[in-house]
Amino acid sequence: MAQTSSGIELSEIAIFSELSKRELKTVARLMTSVDVKEGATLTKQGEPGREFMIISSGTAKVEIDGVTVAHLGPSDFLGELAVISGTPRTATVTATSPMLVEVLNRREFMSMLDESTSLSRKILVGAVKRLQQNERSRTN
Repeated sequence: MAQTSSGIELSEIAIFSELSKRELKTVARLMTSVDVKEGATLTKQGEPGREFMIISSGTAKVEIDGVTVAHLGPSDFLGELAVISGTPRTATVTATSPMLVEVLNRREFMSMLDESTSLSRKILVGAVKRLQQNERSRTN
């Protein structure tokens, strides 16, 4: 299987669950591990999105318009919608503990999508599913 340097098994991450072993290895090679201090802002609502992140360890809270809407932990991911679409971040995400995150910047993410139409399709389907989940949680 394909793991990041911090040990995250990419096939267990929802957005990558449909990828082949070869595609997962490509993604794993592009990821960079980053230590994040408690209280650090990972994303800020309204700002441009430059990174996709997977939480390897630690926790974070997600706020939209100042209201906490979710809590994230290991194996959760964030930032894919802004990175794919180039639109501003839809939420502010703040570390609630020390964290280790795996990061893929926009340039790497987009070049990965350009390399394989199969990979692109699978990741975009995963992102659409995430968008649908977000919409359902906002209306409930």
